[in-house]
Amino acid sequence: MKKLIFVMLILPVFFGLRQDIIAQGEAAVVYLLIAPDARASGMGETGTGLADGSAAMFWNPAGLAFLDGMDFSFTHSPWLPQFHLDLSYEYATFYTYLEELSGTISSSITYFNYGEFNRTGEDSPEILGVFRSYEAALTLGYATKLSSDWGLGLNFRLFHSRLADKPTGAEKGEGVATSVSFDIGGMWRPQELDLPLIGEFGDRLSIGANLSNIGPKIWYIDRAQADPIPTNFRLGFATRIIQDEFNSLTYTLDFSKLLVTKRDSATGKQPDEFYEAIFTAWADQSFGEEIRDIVTSMGLEYWYGTPGDFMFALRAGFFYEDPSFGNRKFVTLGVGARYDMYGVDFSYITTDLFKDGENHPLNNTLRFSVTVGWDKTPNPKGFPRGI
Repeated sequence: MKKLIFVMLILPVFFGLRQDIIAQGEAAVVYLLIAPDARASGMGETGTGLADGSAAMFWNPAGLAFLDGMDFSFTHSPWLPQFHLDLSYEYATFYTYLEELSGTISSSITYFNYGEFNRTGEDSPEILGVFRSYEAALTLGYATKLSSDWGLGLNFRLFHSRLADKPTGAEKGEGVATSVSFDIGGMWRPQELDLPLIGEFGDRLSIGANLSNIGPKIWYIDRAQADPIPTNFRLGFATRIIQDEFNSLTYTLDFSKLLVTKRDSATGKQPDEFYEAIFTAWADQSFGEEIRDIVTSMGLEYWYGTPGDFMFALRAGFFYEDPSFGNRKFVTLGVGARYDMYGVDFSYITTDLFKDGENHPLNNTLRFSVTVGWDKTPNPKGFPRGI
């Protein structure tokens, strides 16, 4: 059980829950915050404004409204390998455009494996049994265009958390919880846009917003110990800086904020319900602290090649979180390739450039994704329709 306790303590550091929330244990199922795909991970973990692949379900489901054809992708990542904990993360997603629904339907499966644990007594090291711990989620989505420039996306999610198979000591509940949540996203991607001093910029600028993990609190032991799930707001921008027959360069910028309020142990006040925290979490501290609580990330992606033929990509990004609100700072690197209907992507996170970075749980994180896509229409003018 000591191994499981260690895992539960170290994971919030990786996901960047702010320090006061970590201290109070206020957010559960934080694996729902994981950036799932290697492509966006190589771009500083950005994607809210870009969202032009199957992983748009996570970053911004509204991005799927601008895609055609269909696509399947799978991501694998060994988690915290430096701790030798046998943790791993898997993410599979699929989308297809259906003309009869005037939109795109999508689905994804998330699985976080915490490994195998020995069950021991409260006051004894004697091994009483062995169990596996994991968390998983099934998400279904629909996205459609409200107009030629505007997209709307919705996700519904069923998630399950199995931290233990039996209660500890005199506790009545087990370490198992199941609940639901939903996401709503919007995107503006103008087909025609005349910018002063720049000229025509249509289909080369995209702005998106996503409110994810909206849902009730969950509990493992009893309702009195319920914790909120990590409701998160993201605002993202993407712009195609260079676009010609063989080359493209895209810049992305994301801002995100966790919309969770903390339990006040002095007064006994419980965390706000999700429909309250969506508003109150913006003003539960000073204005300066609210600004510092916003996470900033940015990335660049360069593609060389012809859509539909062979293409390869180079990616880089930077992720910053204020030292008082999680203190995640890292550089990301990534590469990718597409040939016909097949694609592969790799990403790498390093914290070595920062103080104490070598010992940070994020250091040397790898992700690997494979993609297969059908019936996609190349878009030589600007953003691809499902890359």
